[in-house]
Amino acid sequence: MSEKQRISDIVWKKWGPYVSNREWGLVREDYSENGDAWNYTSHDTAEAKTYRWGEEGICGICDDLQKLVFSVGFWNKKDKMVKERFFGLTNGQGNHGEDVKEYFYYLDSTPTHSYMKMLYKYPQNAFPYDDLIKTNAERSKNEPEYELIDTGIFDDNEYFDIFIEYAKEDPNDILVRLTIVNKADKDAELVILPTVWFRNTWNWGYDDYKPQLSAEEADHIRINHRDLEIKNIYAKQSSKTLFCNNETNNHRLYQSPNDSRYCKDGVNDFVLNGNSQAVNPKNTGTKASFFIDEYIKAKESKVYELRLTDKELKEPFSDFESIFERRYKEADEFYADIQKGIQSEDEKLVQRQAFAGMLWNKMFYHYNVEKWLKGDPAEMPPPKSRERIRNYDWKHLNNEHIISMPDKWEYPWYATWDLAFHTISFSLIDPDFAKHQLKLFLFEWYMHPNGQLPAYEWNFSDVNPPVHAWAVFRVFKIDEYLQEKPDLEFLESAFQKLLMNFTWWVNKKDINGNNIFEGGFLGLDNIGVFDRNSVLPNGEQLEQSDGTSWMAMFALNMMRIALELALYNNVYEEMAMKFFEHFLSIAHSLDNMGDENFSLWDEEDEFFYDAIASSDGTHMYLRLRTIVGLIPMFAVEVIDDEMIENLPNFKKRMKWVLDNKPELAALVSRWEVKGQDSKHLLSLLRGHRLKRLLARMLNPDEFLSEYGVRALSKEYEQNPYTLNLNDIDYCVKYTPAESDSGLFGGNSNWRGPIWFPINFLIIDSLQRFFFYYSPDFLVEYPTGSGNYSSLDQIADSLNKRLAKIFLKDDNGKRPVNGQYERFQTDPDFKDYILFYEYFHGDNGRGVGASHQTGWTGLIAKILQPRFTKKEIAESETEMPENTGKI
Repeated sequence: MSEKQRISDIVWKKWGPYVSNREWGLVREDYSENGDAWNYTSHDTAEAKTYRWGEEGICGICDDLQKLVFSVGFWNKKDKMVKERFFGLTNGQGNHGEDVKEYFYYLDSTPTHSYMKMLYKYPQNAFPYDDLIKTNAERSKNEPEYELIDTGIFDDNEYFDIFIEYAKEDPNDILVRLTIVNKADKDAELVILPTVWFRNTWNWGYDDYKPQLSAEEADHIRINHRDLEIKNIYAKQSSKTLFCNNETNNHRLYQSPNDSRYCKDGVNDFVLNGNSQAVNPKNTGTKASFFIDEYIKAKESKVYELRLTDKELKEPFSDFESIFERRYKEADEFYADIQKGIQSEDEKLVQRQAFAGMLWNKMFYHYNVEKWLKGDPAEMPPPKSRERIRNYDWKHLNNEHIISMPDKWEYPWYATWDLAFHTISFSLIDPDFAKHQLKLFLFEWYMHPNGQLPAYEWNFSDVNPPVHAWAVFRVFKIDEYLQEKPDLEFLESAFQKLLMNFTWWVNKKDINGNNIFEGGFLGLDNIGVFDRNSVLPNGEQLEQSDGTSWMAMFALNMMRIALELALYNNVYEEMAMKFFEHFLSIAHSLDNMGDENFSLWDEEDEFFYDAIASSDGTHMYLRLRTIVGLIPMFAVEVIDDEMIENLPNFKKRMKWVLDNKPELAALVSRWEVKGQDSKHLLSLLRGHRLKRLLARMLNPDEFLSEYGVRALSKEYEQNPYTLNLNDIDYCVKYTPAESDSGLFGGNSNWRGPIWFPINFLIIDSLQRFFFYYSPDFLVEYPTGSGNYSSLDQIADSLNKRLAKIFLKDDNGKRPVNGQYERFQTDPDFKDYILFYEYFHGDNGRGVGASHQTGWTGLIAKILQPRFTKKEIAESETEMPENTGKI
């Protein structure tokens, strides 16, 4: 069976890399009185504290309900603790927020996880925990972060390259191979602790069933769980087994009696201190490790083999190599088919690691808000303050699924608009998973009864841009092309629930009922002059051009979905018409606010701005040029005559609206003027405004970088924007990398860097505009160069700029790797790719979360070749979505 054949078999996905890289410091594990999640659980207490909602580990795997977890720990005989989890700084410790301080790379994975590979670089000397904390604490937000490589711990190559590979013989027979390379010029010792444990489900007062691990031999642990088929784990080189329980060490943490004699940190205590009283001599428990004490010679490579299986095997490693070889070959064949149009080997390498990062960042996410607020029956009742501590109005939320995470260390919780972008890349390799992720958030145990989608764990009520409908239709079309048939059940089901979400926006985020939408920070953190979630003191309201534009885009997305469904069921023609009219109303409001008919388009600057509406009805522009002013581009749809002719009721009603509401029709970009191939355009932008926006966006002195489109005009580097409002002075300066602001914790920055999701939507929009306008519609690119290009050529060039971040330049260096020469030239570093949260606006280096292959995983889509015109014509003639990259 090939990997392509396996993908549709859900059983093959039961086991995967679904273990978080960090469970400490999370909201769902916070049971404090004041909601201080970062300090309630910490890195240093994690080894001794049992978690309520999930587990963490290094390169861990588990089943889809995380009943059993496998991970690997290491000890170099110099660290103060066994390395069981990746270390990083809390939001308060980092000078730019939370920050993982380890080097690990996701190198490969198939969609079913039949083959996976990652690399962890583990220092041989004592890990510099205190140095990293102290030095970062001494640095200001205007200084760079102090990284692990800055400590000098890698200077003499005194580290291990630890390659971890998995291969499945079948869904419940999983092979593990550790290849450990001593990179130093001298011999080094290493303790290896392959560990298996049960997530604690028995201490909370709901079900007291306790599964059991046991061993009679040093190389074989038995697994006894009523719900699991895997019953054995074998180790080829183990000298002994160590057992304890996944139970909190109360005595160590709280100076109170322990419930279990052998606590969660028992193995750690035995390995570091030789405390034989910390592990169970009867070799039973709910957590167990194989103990492998090794002496690895200089430059030597050693291989260690393990196997989790539902079989009783006398020779568990006899077929090891053949199974690994077969699965790796199948992985190569799978990606060879995906990448058949890519010519560059470097592009293939980057794309394959991007897909690997997406797949490794899938995680078991468990959180029941009502139980979290009330506390568990077997635990102490929570303090009164917890009744309204956080997310108290999301008591319906009960999540227990495998979900694509932005980053399993820095963001080991979902973010709804991030996930919408994840699904675009996932749709290329596993459309079923992409569709399931989109539907998941529309289910009643995610979506609020009022129709709001949960934003993210720290505050589910925050508002993310409404890109879900865009992603649903994009994934639908990619899936239709790949499967050669439309999944109308998916599209219709998603549409029905998206209706509720659209209604929530209309009812909750249009305060004055004028089709001008507020939204708040909308996922863009510190992009504004001030916190856009804040209430202004004198009754002013912030009128957001991006909030309104996102809703115009949402309306067009819903209209397009309804039109697609109407081709199969004419009932949806009425829904298409409803969203057509709603789009027209939003477009009208954007240009006609209040008695003064104020427009968010500033005719003087020829740019869209946010505005402040005073209580007396007057408006004032916030003339700060950010990507907020580019977002109106995203509300664009192209429809051809053939579709309209096939939908007579929609055509009739549309004609009536355009004939009888000229004030609305006048705002729609030349609907009556057919573009090339008899196409019609719905957009917030007529040709002149589009060109004026692009003149700003494509200006190297403003938005255009060598590596994409910046989030803020570079103009503000030398001339910061200033505003005095209510006797408070505000200042915004172009900062191309880390944030110098504390807004939203200061760990992300929208005041200059390049962000993939916005760039991707810009490119997507330019391609749609191109399919209406002829190739003769030319724009100066770059602005001031005297050179003119079509919109499609500009979109393609922006693709190349984004790709350039990761690809080797003429000197063999990758901009993403930044200033560290070792990352650029060392063969043991230079071809391992990190997919950061965002990128320096001037030099392209990676910034923010270092493993956010979530929306930065869009690079996999960007590197995918475009459809040929013949393929476009054969797959669909009316839809520009199908002409994107696939």
